[in-house]
Amino acid sequence: MEQNALPIRTRVKFCGITRIEDALYAANLGVDAIGLVFYEKSPRAVTIEQACAIAKQLPAFVTRVGLFVNAERSYIKEAAEKSQLDLLQFHGDESADECEYFDRPFIKAVRMREGLDLAQISDEYHQASGLLLDAYDKTMFGGTGKTFDWKMIPDQRTMPIILAGGISPDNVQQAINDVRPYAIDVSGGIEANKGIKDPRKMNAFMQEVTFTTGAKQK
Repeated sequence: MEQNALPIRTRVKFCGITRIEDALYAANLGVDAIGLVFYEKSPRAVTIEQACAIAKQLPAFVTRVGLFVNAERSYIKEAAEKSQLDLLQFHGDESADECEYFDRPFIKAVRMREGLDLAQISDEYHQASGLLLDAYDKTMFGGTGKTFDWKMIPDQRTMPIILAGGISPDNVQQAINDVRPYAIDVSGGIEANKGIKDPRKMNAFMQEVTFTTGAKQK
């Protein structure tokens, strides 16, 4: 696929899922992936036991993504195997070698800030299935609820871009139009409280994505 072309359909990941009912509602709305946060400092963190219960209830063709931040290898392996993870998401300072160690598909999160060379990062993590671009905060590894300057994202890309950081039903149309990402990652923008999703916001988000992608095709 030409990286600069708008995908026929913008993929969607609902991240920070902590409850079975939220995961099933997301699946019924047609999301492509759900994110399970294995980072105990996050208010959206789940245990391996919670993740297993959620993963077992998901229907076919919904990707199970596990988010990790500088975690021990043994913990990542246990979580991936028991929770039936399809994709690993590394949101910390993991090197390319560390990401590739597990012999599973992975995406690497990049906290965007001035002076960052995205082309160099793409080369370094060339084995990744995509780069997830999020807002930078010196004290947090994502989950800030803030957007960043999307103009920092170059038009020329060598791998799929997943846009995160402060995305909500109110700005997802603009995000798709301005950035043309392969996928959108949302967490706080569809919540009632941290870790608890709001069905109305989830539904509104998917309607906005569907409308925007459909409008672009015409």
